[in-house]
Amino acid sequence: MKKAPEGIGILEHPPEPDPDQRARWSLARIKNKIVIMSGKGGVGKSSVAVNLAIALAAKGYKVGLMDTDIHGPDIPRMLGLTGMLAANANKKLDPMPVSPNLTAVSIESLMANKDDAVIWRGPMKHGVIRQFIGEVEWGELDYLVIDAPPGTGDEPLTVAQLVKDAMVIIVTTPQEIALADVRKSINFCRTVKMEILGLVENMSGYVCPHCGKRVELFGSGGGERTASRAGLKLLGRIPFDPNLVKCGDAGLSYLQHYADSPASLAFGDIADQVSRATGH
Repeated sequence: MKKAPEGIGILEHPPEPDPDQRARWSLARIKNKIVIMSGKGGVGKSSVAVNLAIALAAKGYKVGLMDTDIHGPDIPRMLGLTGMLAANANKKLDPMPVSPNLTAVSIESLMANKDDAVIWRGPMKHGVIRQFIGEVEWGELDYLVIDAPPGTGDEPLTVAQLVKDAMVIIVTTPQEIALADVRKSINFCRTVKMEILGLVENMSGYVCPHCGKRVELFGSGGGERTASRAGLKLLGRIPFDPNLVKCGDAGLSYLQHYADSPASLAFGDIADQVSRATGH
């Protein structure tokens, strides 16, 4: 046996890969990463993220849903998930199963008391998002849908830094004040070199179930105008449906319980467009 050069010890175990390397290894097994963003809160961004993930999974794709909204995580409750994330034999966290093709991870699934406030500064949020990527056993995925908090703060910036090939869907409502914030999100994505797949206009009108008349609750056409001016595609309009809210509150799949509704059909069409845009 050769003697090691003087001053150099022989390592019995190779060094552990650093967190960034583990994140890169995990991301390499995921074909497409889709970030769901919004310029402001209250536009139904998490609802779009959940239902898009369910729609993609229903089409046979392997999908992961990652909730990076550290201060206001809603994904587990909207999916009806309870309990805590657990480590497996590989010393990684197993994402929580939602359906045969869909798993999810959220900070809420690491909290014993779900009502505790998460009071963290930027570096801690960066660390936990990196863990959600590198320390979770996502496996081979067709899509990782990433629900980002509203605005252009720490969490979206962390995702842009860690997930270099992420593509973005921006959610808005038709009213002008929401569209003004969307334009900031568009500029954010272009500044950090993230590809924008398109815009989704949520709460886009309400069809009365009794008379069939359409009511524009928050105005009309704003999403299409904003997309056109920015040179982007409007992926679809999701009509307002009270049952969508009820299902989210109850942790039930809206797409399963109201499969033929206008909103479900719109989500299915958006999932088809995402599939085509990513080469599936």
